Amino acid sequence: MPPAVSIIVPAYNEAESLRELVDQIRAAMEAAERTFEVWLIDDGSDDGMWEVIENLAADDNRIRGVRFRQNYGKSAALAIGFERARGIYIATLDADLQDDPAELPAMIDKLEAGADLVSGWKRKRRDPITKTIPSRFFNAITRLASGIPLHDFNSGIKAYRAEVVKSVHVYGELHRYIPMLARWAGFTRIEEQEVQHRARKYGTTKFGFERFVRGFLDLITVLFLTRFARRPMHFFGTLGTLSFLGGFVISVYLTYAKLVLGQPLGDRPLLLLGVMLILLGAQSFLAGLLGEMIVRPEMEDTGRYEVVETTRQNTTLDSDSSLTRQR
Repeated sequence: MPPAVSIIVPAYNEAESLRELVDQIRAAMEAAERTFEVWLIDDGSDDGMWEVIENLAADDNRIRGVRFRQNYGKSAALAIGFERARGIYIATLDADLQDDPAELPAMIDKLEAGADLVSGWKRKRRDPITKTIPSRFFNAITRLASGIPLHDFNSGIKAYRAEVVKSVHVYGELHRYIPMLARWAGFTRIEEQEVQHRARKYGTTKFGFERFVRGFLDLITVLFLTRFARRPMHFFGTLGTLSFLGGFVISVYLTYAKLVLGQPLGDRPLLLLGVMLILLGAQSFLAGLLGEMIVRPEMEDTGRYEVVETTRQNTTLDSDSSLTRQR
């Protein structure tokens, strides 16, 4: 029988904290009387963490581990955990002990009440200012761009219904944007819970400025995927139309200046700008058409839609009139 909750812990060089974290998870879940399993994902650590995981798994068959040959990143660790998790509900925790496993039962309760995803909000963070200020700025931009009212998109402690994580695919650095990917997949009941945040007890933070930059690049990727992946012409066509119109207006003005006003055009930078805008507009249209040609076969394959429920057939109606509800 599968456990009620699968807890996924991606970890990189966190050997010192793992045993204590597992003890806290075990205490929290047993107190809540919930069956559980823990997946410890060793993301290519070189501090002896795999030996710790093997010992923990030998002591408790609810503890399982996966080891990567090299460091692939948090998204890859979560992806393999999502794939192997068997629970009805799936939770994630960072391995540095800054997330409190005692918060998980309340988050699972919200899932049982109907939420698809519950994200932890660290209102009072126990991190240095070099990490908190960029994080607040990043969250504000993501909240504005996505329209999802979460305070902490990058929170390590989250809880999901199993079908949510089975429907999203994370890679690169996209783990920050799982709420956006989930909503795109049709899971709109996204809630937030304020959680306790603790100071790091062992080791040092893995946060760096390069992760901040990659996060914004991935935000652009996710915004494009969630808004235009199924209709690329809407993006490239709009860009092409604006560019072409700008170049056309410039060309009309320069034609008037040449034919009516007799002004020379050979040394005017505006001529080059007009030509460039027209060419950019044409190229954008071609990119949009190519995108539509690539997407169209997939969109025509109705088998790719996940049908959640089908209404009972009314024998007095033709079979073509049955309705389906899709997420």
